[in-house]
Amino acid sequence: MTTQTLRPASALAGVRYEIRGQIARRAHEMERQGYDIISLNIGNPGAFGFRTPETMRLAMIENLRAAEGYVHQKGIFPAREAVVMQQQERGLRDVTVEDVFIGNGVSELIDLVLRALLNDGDEVLVPSPDYPLWTAATILNRGRAVHYPCHAHNGFMPDPEEVERLVTKRTRAIVVINPNNPTGAVYSRAVLEGLARIAERHRLLVLCDEIYDQMTYDGAEFVPMATLVQDTLCATLSGLSKIYRACGFRVGWVSFSGEREGAAEYLQALELLSSLRLCANVPGQWAVQTALGGYQSIRDLVRPGGRLHASRQAILDAVARSRYLELVRPMGAMYAFIGVRPDALPGFDDRTFAMDLLEYKHVVVAPGVSFNAPYNTHFRVTLLPEPEVLADVFGRIEAQLDVYAATAPAAGASLRVVSRP
Repeated sequence: MTTQTLRPASALAGVRYEIRGQIARRAHEMERQGYDIISLNIGNPGAFGFRTPETMRLAMIENLRAAEGYVHQKGIFPAREAVVMQQQERGLRDVTVEDVFIGNGVSELIDLVLRALLNDGDEVLVPSPDYPLWTAATILNRGRAVHYPCHAHNGFMPDPEEVERLVTKRTRAIVVINPNNPTGAVYSRAVLEGLARIAERHRLLVLCDEIYDQMTYDGAEFVPMATLVQDTLCATLSGLSKIYRACGFRVGWVSFSGEREGAAEYLQALELLSSLRLCANVPGQWAVQTALGGYQSIRDLVRPGGRLHASRQAILDAVARSRYLELVRPMGAMYAFIGVRPDALPGFDDRTFAMDLLEYKHVVVAPGVSFNAPYNTHFRVTLLPEPEVLADVFGRIEAQLDVYAATAPAAGASLRVVSRP
């Protein structure tokens, strides 16, 4: 009998999600072998002792009986109304519950908003580095991700003029991730206005990933993109996962604003896709109204004296002490996108480093190429661990880089070496 070979879909050839890829799989193997692994590759608050606010947990529990059946494909009314009220507080007076869709996390909604939009070969402008699901979802939905650079020397903010030069007749949308994952950049009002004007001139759908909207540091101003976009359709995506530390609830939303008259068919297509999956997870939806309307405890975590602020400072201090590392100070989100100075380690390769750090120092980080960066000199860590844990982690990182430095490879050579825990 001939063995049949099952091959994956060809579209997956261009898809990467190394945050949960080979390195993460190896980490799970080592944990099963008894090793204690510190995983900094995923922004999962629950894994580091952060609890979902009790009021949200109670709201879900108290409404469990009302969550046993299917609900409207766009989501329950109280959840959508809470999103409307938040948008109205930000100055968007014409948003209604009909403009809001609830999904199984922002991840599902990224797929749906692109699936409803793209035809073969349509282009989407995506930042580089990016949160890789945006690139993956574009490819899987028959589109082409065109990456606009966000340079470290510019604080990882895009240059609108550089972005506009990438627009073609096939461009359908522009993705704006602010505050940014993986870099922690918080875009200035001038940059956002520049991107908004580009979208309006070229009639592009603006896709705003604002899941970290209230997670900013040291007085950085978060400007909601929807408040700047009038003459084209704007989609704002957010959810409970990060600000409200409720990743497992799998609740996200997208609200539409701006010019909607010409977008009726697109929005109908999005509702069709929402109907095909019947509805989003219902129990978690009952926590939305309490989350958005209640006490915003995230502010206690990001201000001086708060845990996230302290952990961020621990990373800044560790990088300042390092012989090898450099960092554009993250002003938002829960990550640091750390660079290794080429003059200090000219042969550095982020994938090799990430695997060596796991094997020999038992720490998981995400290599920078995971985020569609065109260079291999960076890695991302989350700010979620306690400052003491991060201090230990960066001691291990420095030790691994010391081993590399001791081998003194020629520029461009592999840094694969044998080290000991």
